[in-house]
Amino acid sequence: MTRIITALTIIVIALIGKLHAQEVTGHWTGILEVPGASLPINFHISAEENILSTTMDSPDQGAMGMPTSSTSFNENTLVIAMDEKKVNYTATLEGDVLNGTFSQGGNSIPLKMSRAAEEDTKAKRRPQDPSEPFPYHVEDVKFKNPTANNIQLAGTLTIPANASKSAAVILISGSGPQNRDEEIYNHRPFLVLADHLTRNGIAVLRYDDRGVAESEGTQKGATSADFATDVEAAVNYLRTRKEIDPKKIGLAGHSEGGFIAPMVAARDKDIAFLVLLAGTGIDGEEILVSQTTRAQELAGAPKDALAFNEQLMRVMLGTVKKSTNHDKIEEEIINTMKSFRDNQKNLYSAAITDQLIKREASTFSDPWMVYFVKTDPATFLKQVKCPVLALNGEKDYQVIPNLNLPPIETALKAANNKDVTITELPNLNHLFQTSTKGSSEEYVKIDETFSPKALTLINNWILERTK
Repeated sequence: MTRIITALTIIVIALIGKLHAQEVTGHWTGILEVPGASLPINFHISAEENILSTTMDSPDQGAMGMPTSSTSFNENTLVIAMDEKKVNYTATLEGDVLNGTFSQGGNSIPLKMSRAAEEDTKAKRRPQDPSEPFPYHVEDVKFKNPTANNIQLAGTLTIPANASKSAAVILISGSGPQNRDEEIYNHRPFLVLADHLTRNGIAVLRYDDRGVAESEGTQKGATSADFATDVEAAVNYLRTRKEIDPKKIGLAGHSEGGFIAPMVAARDKDIAFLVLLAGTGIDGEEILVSQTTRAQELAGAPKDALAFNEQLMRVMLGTVKKSTNHDKIEEEIINTMKSFRDNQKNLYSAAITDQLIKREASTFSDPWMVYFVKTDPATFLKQVKCPVLALNGEKDYQVIPNLNLPPIETALKAANNKDVTITELPNLNHLFQTSTKGSSEEYVKIDETFSPKALTLINNWILERTK
């Protein structure tokens, strides 16, 4: 799930800063060494009438041009803040180098930045990124979600050349704020998938998540159930398009998107098909415990550390599941974690600081997280009657195939679904890249964005069911 593994989650917020701009304005780049990855970070600092402003890029995560909340430069000290996400960069200017510290949520990491040409800070193309001219029609579109205050969602619709009543698929992104290409680590998997499908005769609608890029609304306070209504708005929009066959509209969801797609199909019996790309078959507690344990195993953590961390997570997530009062859930998590720590006398319990407890309580009391932890995907899968293709990569550590594919199949059988294809693809990771270990640190290093074998499988399966 992108929300869990993303090292930097930054909300676009208002921007104001001031003071001596001349010496520090320009383009700056550096490498942030975070667990499991080395992330390039860029700052673009400009000034207007002595007021400083900064935008930030995390190119490998597809996050470009993000405003910060304030910028100041006094006595050779630069401070850039993102207040809502408790992000702060404080550095001393030494010639053409910024020596500083990047802090977020109580964690501080050294970050040295150097001046750079603007061209050198732009996101680089990946080998599978398609290039114009395209042999199909490309249209920027907008549609409204009437169940969410009529927020307007923006996306791209690609339609096969000379289409007449084409089959179509709506792409649903994984967790966390995602743009229409589901950009992450400088990969654009939805762009690659949409291009492949449309070249082969299938129309594709992909859109920016609410509150991202050109889409209105906000991610704050929203749950997977809310995002499902955005998908429904996309479906209703496609049904108005003369080029699209309204009886051949399907959904393809990645990660959380594979959790959301069955919600929509359970309510809308006219959905023609589902493609679940690393979709979940078990509840959020089991997803979080299994992915965290596997990530630590890949990082070489000792068995006693794995056992301790799983015990802590079970206690914390159990509190989330049992809570019935959202106004008190954060306090309940804090009390639970403190009690757990105080009853444990070992090396690992000492690391559970009050600051860490407060941060985790804030994360796990978020409405999205509470819904995710408490909800069993089988609730929706047991109501899905349309054809389903469920794919997982063998090396996916975030949504582990042998824990998720069997429950998906079981739930669909309970629905008496007659067309179910369950496939585990060898050597593919959570992003459907060909990988060695499947760890998140490989995501950015692999040039492949989306396995050609997986693209062909998805394409052929959809075409077979939409003849």
